[in-house]
Amino acid sequence: MTTLTQLTQHRLVPVVVLQDAADASLLADALVAGGLPVAEITLRTAAAAEAIRIVADRGDVLVGAGTVLTAAQVDQAVAAGARYVVSPGTRRAVVERCAEHGVPALPGAVTATEVQAALELGLDTVKFFPAGTSGGAAAIKALAAPFGDMRFVPTGGIGPANLADYLAVPTVAAVGGSWMVPPDRVAAHDRAGLVDLISNAVAAAHPARP
Repeated sequence: MTTLTQLTQHRLVPVVVLQDAADASLLADALVAGGLPVAEITLRTAAAAEAIRIVADRGDVLVGAGTVLTAAQVDQAVAAGARYVVSPGTRRAVVERCAEHGVPALPGAVTATEVQAALELGLDTVKFFPAGTSGGAAAIKALAAPFGDMRFVPTGGIGPANLADYLAVPTVAAVGGSWMVPPDRVAAHDRAGLVDLISNAVAAAHPARP
């Protein structure tokens, strides 16, 4: 099973910002306990690479790196154990370096021109970011008309109130968000609170499950 197939099955990609790598294990524990063993740890902090390594070494969480802007950061993320790479925009150097490492790239694309650029790079899945200010689910539906083979992972401005709107779009592969892994809960080591938020998110993303 490919990495992208696994992400699609989970339907949710928790976007994580960790200030302290020591919190990575607690976060991973909460994700597994909540039924969502997936994490996109963003390279926005000095702790990110070590946090990715800690989670990757567990072997029970599908961990990727987010906010990857350069080819060098791709190298850093993959060396730490990232199994996929997410970028806010589409940059050829990043996509090509991911291909060299054999890990999927999810670059950001919110316009027809950006989607075409991603297609030319051989991609069939992109991050739709920032979703909330780029037209939301309606914009993804519009892009799906000319780009029927492209799948989208919308991120930004998504939460319990509008999650269903995005998941109802056939070309949405999964939805990214941080509402189920808020940094303050992680910093407070509130494992029970995190598990509750994660479990609720999973239930909302899979309403047909018993």
